[in-house]
Amino acid sequence: MKSAVIVFPGSNCDRDAAVAIERVTGARAAMVWHQDQDLPAGTDFVLLPGGFSFGDYLRSGAMSARSPIMTAVRRHAERGGLVLGVCNGFQILTEARLLPGALMRNAGLRFVCREVSLEIANANTSFTRAYRAQRETAIPVAHADGRFFADDETLDRLEGEGRVVLRYLDNPNGSARDIAAVINDGGNVMGMMPHPERVSDPSLDRLSGWGVFQSLLEAA
Repeated sequence: MKSAVIVFPGSNCDRDAAVAIERVTGARAAMVWHQDQDLPAGTDFVLLPGGFSFGDYLRSGAMSARSPIMTAVRRHAERGGLVLGVCNGFQILTEARLLPGALMRNAGLRFVCREVSLEIANANTSFTRAYRAQRETAIPVAHADGRFFADDETLDRLEGEGRVVLRYLDNPNGSARDIAAVINDGGNVMGMMPHPERVSDPSLDRLSGWGVFQSLLEAA
């Protein structure tokens, strides 16, 4: 699988994501600067990492969604290419309208940084197929603007179409209907607030996020 990690000013999980990808796939991910115009030729999978791109000014992800590289990411997604946005990357995908809804300030108005328990609401996606043998997992979150919001019509559609992929079992941020991850209608773009790259290291016996990258490898 040929992967690319997009690096924005203020990204702080880009290298962690690249290391996790390499552990699972055995191949290095290309680090692509946000001002680049194109993805590397033959890219299968694009990851938008966590962090505080552009200092979270205006709205989290709003400025990054207008970076030059996002035109190439959009084209990649429209061709059916795999795209994953983690935390700030999820925010960027909603701002770029590659995913529905919005990520708002946490209900408690505090930064949340802890491991959370998750229900695997849909294990039949390109991002979760490796979790088919289990119903729950635990992955850490670290965000201040992680409350997923959408109108009732959109929420009903997401649930009815099986596009809610992960749900919080102990909602840390007030997300509507406990939503932690969603996919687009094509099934090839997913945003998630938890950080799978932080629990994908066999040497630390922390592997609850490994399945995300293993699923992508199988899908690609």
